[in-house]
Amino acid sequence: MEYILGIRREDKNKWERRVPVTPEHVKELKEKYGIKTIIQPSDIRIFKDDEYRKAGAEISENLSSANVIFAVKEIPSDFFENNKTYIFFSHTIKGQDYNMPMLKKMMDYRCNLIDYEKITDEKGRRLVFFGRHAGIAGMIDTLWAFGKRLESKNIKTPFSEIKKTIEYNGFEDAKNHIKGIGEKIKKEGLPKSISPVVVGFAGYGHVSIGAQEILDVFPVENINPNELEKIQSHHSDNLIYKVIFKEEDMVERISTESAFELQEYYNNPTLYRSIFDNYVKNLSIVMNCIYWDERYPRLLTKEFIGKNFTDSMKLQIIGDISVDINGAIEFTEKSTNPDNPVYVYNPIKDEIVDGFKEKGIAVMAVDNLPCELPKESSNSFSESLISFAPSIVKADYSVDFDNLDLPNEIKKALILYKGNLTKDYQYINNFL
Repeated sequence: MEYILGIRREDKNKWERRVPVTPEHVKELKEKYGIKTIIQPSDIRIFKDDEYRKAGAEISENLSSANVIFAVKEIPSDFFENNKTYIFFSHTIKGQDYNMPMLKKMMDYRCNLIDYEKITDEKGRRLVFFGRHAGIAGMIDTLWAFGKRLESKNIKTPFSEIKKTIEYNGFEDAKNHIKGIGEKIKKEGLPKSISPVVVGFAGYGHVSIGAQEILDVFPVENINPNELEKIQSHHSDNLIYKVIFKEEDMVERISTESAFELQEYYNNPTLYRSIFDNYVKNLSIVMNCIYWDERYPRLLTKEFIGKNFTDSMKLQIIGDISVDINGAIEFTEKSTNPDNPVYVYNPIKDEIVDGFKEKGIAVMAVDNLPCELPKESSNSFSESLISFAPSIVKADYSVDFDNLDLPNEIKKALILYKGNLTKDYQYINNFL
């Protein structure tokens, strides 16, 4: 039997240049596992058609002969074929309205759907992801906006020298440039009017780690949430202060009869309420890096910002890397693009204005941040996916689900099998 992997061209927007499998790994699949690759042509993809051709791939619009189709972003409903297997970020596991028609079409065509987001280990940790690069790009864009926002208030700082992620020639270029700015802060200090500069990270997973990787290029001192008050009066102007908030820092039990318990919070988040607003007055930047759905309390609400906003408020910008619209950050009203990544939420008027100059709180809400570092993010993603690719392509999808021979990590990520929702995803019927 001939095993053929198809790779769909990404065309969601002009910024999407990523690939799920790099030419290097296409070559490995062919030489080591006898798997042929067909990839659709693209003028914007970070790896050129010729690179894939040299790696042994066939360039063709037609992927019909492929056993399995790999992609990155959502696939248009008119692309699917009967009884095919597709693997991509489907954005369906929260019952997202905008992707239910796509899911229905896949069900009609008796397709198999594997979602990268659900490929996890036995502890639920994601194994195939772009999260680190989302964090890196999101931190750079947020620091750029922080500098511009201060500049718009006639406060000149070294942050104003930072560029948007897409204006750098990749990660190393950005990191080296920001390192030089950090040296300037270490030597010359920051204006007393904004010191201490405190960056708060909600969450500590892959996204947060990537964002911290950029901030740590500066002279940074790590502090705990309970030290925030103290450093307002005892701090150095030559440092940036970093604080990481875990679940127990961000929420408390509504009933104080028992203490915070992490597994209970995950299982029954309605028993808890947010206390994150207790920290806001001492933070310059908030980086939202948490998973959120409507069961969980919000980090920041419109009501809180409306009641507490003043022109002298320390908080200048929220880097909402998670970008749940009206979600953890309730005033994240829309997503943004890499060339125009920021808007300002005015809590008095309850409206947003693009840019960073208006009265209110700036929000960085690019929803496709890894595409700002397409080569690095694609290399990392393909490296994490390649160990699973042979078994995905060579699996016999004609058998019953119980007899399907796939690694457990992949089998758990099967949302649809032969057009039916698998056991773990039956809840999605409520959204269909």
